[in-house]
Order: sequence, then structure tokens, then C-alpha cells
Amino acid sequence: MTSELVLVANITAHSGKGEELKKALEALLKPTRAEDGCLQYDLHQSNTNPDGFVYFERWANRDVWLEHMKTDHIKTFLEVTKTIIAQFDVTELHKIG
Repeated sequence: MTSELVLVANITAHSGKGEELKKALEALLKPTRAEDGCLQYDLHQSNTNPDGFVYFERWANRDVWLEHMKTDHIKTFLEVTKTIIAQFDVTELHKIG
């Protein structure tokens, strides 16, 4: 049995592109939350940098998340935001306590 996967995705827009990125990120919420194996998918915006965003995600396992990354809505997001995103880092975690 594979264990639950927790992700923290830090996404920063190029200066002044925060609102544009925010709209693209918000468009992912509904279709992603409807996916099998998506346990939590929450979007946050930085209080100090309007161009900074964080997704906190929980998936049933890593395989389910990898399938999520192949969906049409993710492919569209990556295409639409390729000139908007300055930095995109994903940390994979597992719960230990």
C-alpha cells in the first residue's frame, strides 16, 4: 500500500502578474478537487507579496498525483502561465506523526 502524499507548491508570478496568475490558479480548484484521489487542494496568497501563492495539497498517493499532472486542466494551466510564472517549487512530504 502506498502512503498519502502531501505537497506544498510555492508559485511566484513575475512582478505585477499576480492577479493574472491568481485567476489561472483559481481555475484549477474545481476540476482538481473533483479528481479521484484528491483529498485536499487549497490555494493561499502571500500577505506580504501579492505575486506569491502556495498550494497545500493532499493526495491518496503519489501515483494519483502523477495522473493529476497529466490532466487537460493542468496542461492548459502550464501553457497559459508559462510567461507569467517566475518561480515554481514543489515539496513532496509524508506525514510522520
